[in-house]
Amino acid sequence: AADFALVQPNLRGLAWWQTVAPQLRAFLDDAALQLLDDEMVFQQQLAASAAYAGLPRAAVHADLFRDNVLFDGDAGEHLSGCIDFYFAGVDTLLFDLAVCVNDWCIADDAGRIDEARASALLGAYGEQRALTAAEHRLFPALLRAAALRFWLSRLADRHLPRAAALLQPKDPRHFERLLRERAAQPWHPRC
Repeated sequence: AADFALVQPNLRGLAWWQTVAPQLRAFLDDAALQLLDDEMVFQQQLAASAAYAGLPRAAVHADLFRDNVLFDGDAGEHLSGCIDFYFAGVDTLLFDLAVCVNDWCIADDAGRIDEARASALLGAYGEQRALTAAEHRLFPALLRAAALRFWLSRLADRHLPRAAALLQPKDPRHFERLLRERAAQPWHPRC
């Protein structure tokens, strides 16, 4: 398996952002356009950096929201499955973790991080694989990347819908707020 050369990239990563962002500009107000432009520059610079290139990579779910995880047990305390691998691909492990924190660990509608939840999640993650020093440094940037990814995908689902009979577009403003919060209040893991 080590010599298997085929790799599925994250299909909703930077290359997709660069393709879809110009198509969405007509649907954004001036403040959202400024946010999009600033964040695209930030993420392109991040992706070109040596620090980013050195981050651990592997196959990631890339959409590990609460509604894609199944639990069982009397109180729902046992993880029993993960679903919806449609956008799974190879990316930084930190991106996958950032997606989780942005969904599982927010305190309010503004998107502020719930410190207790985030510490618990990252503590449990760290018991399996400790974050590198570079991952600690770049975590705020990857939280922004995860927020941007879902802001763009929700905008695209609403304004540029795919042929999918069951697709129910979700409100993109949630991730716009999250992105603004992540840019204004960078959050670093404490573990």
